[in-house]
Amino acid sequence: MNQIPTERFTSRVDDYVNYRPHYPQAVLEALRERTGLRPSHSIADVGSGTGISSELLLANGNLVFGVEPNRAMRKAGEQYLATYKNFRSIEGTAEHTTLPDDSVDYVVAGQAFHWFDVERAREEFQRILRPGGWVVILWNDRDAMSTPFLREYERLLINFGTDYLEVNHRNVVIASSPDANIVNSNGLRTIDFFRGQPVLELKFENIQELDYAGLEGRLLSSSYIPSRGDEKFEPMLRALRKMFDRYAIGGKVEMVYQTLLYAGKVT
Repeated sequence: MNQIPTERFTSRVDDYVNYRPHYPQAVLEALRERTGLRPSHSIADVGSGTGISSELLLANGNLVFGVEPNRAMRKAGEQYLATYKNFRSIEGTAEHTTLPDDSVDYVVAGQAFHWFDVERAREEFQRILRPGGWVVILWNDRDAMSTPFLREYERLLINFGTDYLEVNHRNVVIASSPDANIVNSNGLRTIDFFRGQPVLELKFENIQELDYAGLEGRLLSSSYIPSRGDEKFEPMLRALRKMFDRYAIGGKVEMVYQTLLYAGKVT
């Protein structure tokens, strides 16, 4: 696949809007309790996509600047969040948000973090954050080995995915250590994004129940999956249908995630 990261999801927008998991309310509660998040704080949601992470913060009363480079994703986010008067849609990237200096109290980077140029993004976050501001890195990590269904789903992604193993966000580990910013023997890229500053690390269970249409849509929302017309597309869906029929209970399967949250300062 030769698509640049900002364009990978252009053909996946509808499935992304309808079938990607949201974040649990516990994330918001943790940010209130552990970082002092208040409704008066302004937030840059960088890589805001279709608005999933922004929605959580908008519902808290925060002014949210959704920074998104992909036009199709940005327009979908604007439509999805149209009822929120405290949302501002911004065409920008993690490395160039276009926001003014010292303009936000929080930078939130959701599922898109692993696409960033980390060093340039870190400099940009430092620039737009007010003194004492927080960076929050957040993503839903599918618990791939937790059930027979999820283990088989993982094998399907490996067998049919175009570049699944290369672009999987699990390749990135957030850590504070002297050996950070390296690629280890397992191919994992360890990033000391917070440069030795204390890092709040939290994990929350997040379960998505899906009927077959939902499971197919969830699969097709991924950028590493063959598109319609590809010779692997129909065999992939046949394998998915068999898998669903084998594991569904009451017409649904469970997609189990761990929502991972990292929060710290980049001063």
